[in-house]
Amino acid sequence: MIMSSVTTKRESKKNIKREKIIEAAAELFSRKNYHEVMMDDVAKIVKVAKGTVYNYFNSKEELYFSIMRLRMEKLISSLSNKIKTDTNTLNSLYSYIIHLYMFMMKYRNFFLMYQKEFLEAENENCSELRDLELELNNMLAGIIQNGKAGGFFRNIDKDFAVSLILGSIYGAINRGIEKNYSEAEMINDRERIFDFVLHGLFSGFENFDPLPLKNKTIVITRTVDQSKESAEVFNRLGANVIIIPTLEIVSPDSWEEFDSVVKSKEQIDFIIFTSAHAVTMFKQRIEELGIKFNFNKVKSIAVGNKTKGVCEKNNLPVDIVPNNFSANGVIETLSSLDIKNKLIFIPRSAIGREELPEGLEKLGAKIKTAPVYNVAVPSAESINGQLEKLKSTKPDLFIFTSPSTFKNFLQIMNIPNPELYFKDLNIAAIGPTTKSAIEEKNVSVTIMPAEYTIDGLTKAIVSFYRNNKTLN
Repeated sequence: MIMSSVTTKRESKKNIKREKIIEAAAELFSRKNYHEVMMDDVAKIVKVAKGTVYNYFNSKEELYFSIMRLRMEKLISSLSNKIKTDTNTLNSLYSYIIHLYMFMMKYRNFFLMYQKEFLEAENENCSELRDLELELNNMLAGIIQNGKAGGFFRNIDKDFAVSLILGSIYGAINRGIEKNYSEAEMINDRERIFDFVLHGLFSGFENFDPLPLKNKTIVITRTVDQSKESAEVFNRLGANVIIIPTLEIVSPDSWEEFDSVVKSKEQIDFIIFTSAHAVTMFKQRIEELGIKFNFNKVKSIAVGNKTKGVCEKNNLPVDIVPNNFSANGVIETLSSLDIKNKLIFIPRSAIGREELPEGLEKLGAKIKTAPVYNVAVPSAESINGQLEKLKSTKPDLFIFTSPSTFKNFLQIMNIPNPELYFKDLNIAAIGPTTKSAIEEKNVSVTIMPAEYTIDGLTKAIVSFYRNNKTLN
């Protein structure tokens, strides 16, 4: 134990010294041409002997490319982690722009080196950096492509758009470095960059309204975390958002069914994660049990990109993401595979619907389901501030993303006559199941997207208010 502690401290000191050398060298390389920088200069800034620098880096070339590679890898890794858990295209675009800007402003010397580097030499170091740069560009290209596919962004050539967007961001960073922006100025500048880029990408550009939801009050009814994520998107589109959490995620009444499945020696062939909550609670429980779930022989299915992102964040592999993020989408995807007599495990909500397991059973699969979370109703006292805000406002739109969010909203607000309460108000439902549950109470649904996701719903809401503005 003592030796381990000593080794850890020694490694920590070495890492600190290495980082100091990198910072000093980056500062020199950012101000001078490559051939003008000497290892002696680096050693003087760090206040060590030149031989100490050579203990960490064999040559000036290795030092130079280590700076470039390490910073690029750190940038790409942090960007990827932020984007993969975003719920929709707008959030992904925002994360990419804001994080890239702030990263480069933090590592200014690296940025100045990067701006000078053309990466044209035919050697392994340049080739590796070109691959990292391509990965950075492709990440943005993927966001643009998703936005185009979802109808959010206009039909612009993605390579052209990537060049213009990165050029705008890098130009702003150069300006910020030259003027030595304060933290407040950087925050203001990065928001202006996002607005600028968004205006250029949005569909309907010819008649573009940068704030299509301006002066609209929208009520979002999900869990607290989900509502905050969705609120960010609608706020950027100009809306005033009131968050009324109607769902609280809690552990199931009993873990008996789940524990029985994961402790069993019976081979699981497929595991289906139908939501981000299912992933989080699955991971939490197997860690509590001290079980290392073996995914080597299991095909893992994530329903939706959000669920996939949470899987990856929790180091759970994902083999399949259905094109259609619904029970029918999963059934359609698995119908093309041989699942007869295969064991499929579905960890899910305690009130999960039977459409998915019944559909897979018809294909000949053996199904095991187990609750990994339950959905409770938050107490009115815990959200009293939001309720008071709602009571003093006449909302333009209510968003419901499941039958439970609608049912629980009625319970929290103590609404005996939903038809009367929602009269002359617009309602957005994320899909047909939610729409049916609302209409059972004689309440009309105004908006339902073609794609049953928050991204699709956002697009449908923007389109609805744009069209109404045109008609008026």
